[in-house]
Amino acid sequence: MRAVLSSARADRTSWHLLGLLWVMGVDLRLPILAVPPLLALIHRDLGLSETVVGVLTGLPVFLLAVAAILGSLLIARMSAVRAAAVGLLLVGVASALRGIGPSPVMLLAMTFLMGIGIAVTQPAMPALVSQWFATRVGVATAVYANGILVGEVLASALTLPLVLPLVGGSWEWSFVVWAIPVLLTVPVLGVVPTSPPVVGTSPRRWWPDWRGTATLRLGLTLGGASAAYFGSNAFIPEFLRATGRSDLIGPCLTALNAGQLPASVLVACLSSRMIGKREPLVASGILILAGLAVFLVLPGAGIMLGTAIIGFCTAQIFVLTLAIPPMLVEAHDVHRLSAGMLAVAYACSFTFPLVAGAAWDATHLPITAFLTVAAGSVTAATAAAGLLR
Repeated sequence: MRAVLSSARADRTSWHLLGLLWVMGVDLRLPILAVPPLLALIHRDLGLSETVVGVLTGLPVFLLAVAAILGSLLIARMSAVRAAAVGLLLVGVASALRGIGPSPVMLLAMTFLMGIGIAVTQPAMPALVSQWFATRVGVATAVYANGILVGEVLASALTLPLVLPLVGGSWEWSFVVWAIPVLLTVPVLGVVPTSPPVVGTSPRRWWPDWRGTATLRLGLTLGGASAAYFGSNAFIPEFLRATGRSDLIGPCLTALNAGQLPASVLVACLSSRMIGKREPLVASGILILAGLAVFLVLPGAGIMLGTAIIGFCTAQIFVLTLAIPPMLVEAHDVHRLSAGMLAVAYACSFTFPLVAGAAWDATHLPITAFLTVAAGSVTAATAAAGLLR
């Protein structure tokens, strides 16, 4: 009888922890993806150039690269749970303060701090999966990745039709609204017990193995996909506005982000057949370029189909690569590999859109903004081709 009760309690705890992982995933994307739907308003009020638009969208991503190592250090010093709580607190507070002024300086400064918070939290997620679900890495990774993808969909789909009218058309206050769910998660993390240190390991192991092939290839695979995804979020609204199709901004962003959701479900259902295999990664990388071609060539609904293909393929690469570190290394080293992988990946995610935005400013050709998607596709497919088996 005691064994049955103990098993029931363990099952309840397992579901609670899976739910918490999912909510944390949502929190990591709500503040970032609230920006693209509002870019036209921010552009109008603050007079931003296309290069600054690229910086605004890419700055949190750049900080994911730079501060991911800080996340690894904090996890080694204070545990993954506490590092995630600190990171989410910073995300919530900085996100809410972005609209003060309104001022370009405050917007960029708070975006900077918000990016650091996300960068600290994200390497903690694979570490928590390894600690809480060592025998179900694929499913747990798919769950929190699904939360990330749902967060992207919610922010993209609801900012204009729901949140903006709710706050009287103020893009500044819409940032506050999206910060609330993030701040509500922090107290929950405060009551989650932390795992004891692993016997025989040093708590000071936090610096990534930059010479490791896995770190570089995983980083470039994820980086190519992330650059394509973030670049699409940044420039699809601007491209449609510049080509006189502003009415398609909302539907396209929704298609881009909603197209990601089936990818996480597919990986959860077929985790044993997909995770650790290079073929799904290479195929997804190639299909990103196919989605871009559909977006640029087909009219009407074809535009949304193209963005949905990009969203699906980038998400599939995202989920598959996040699941690999807990499978490759011991639990006490997952944060190191994850941080190194994320640092490489998000360096690509920041650099590619920035170069594309500068190319648009220099040539005045809107189509040059999609260089980031094309380059991301090639990078992801090429790096994945030499990965795993």
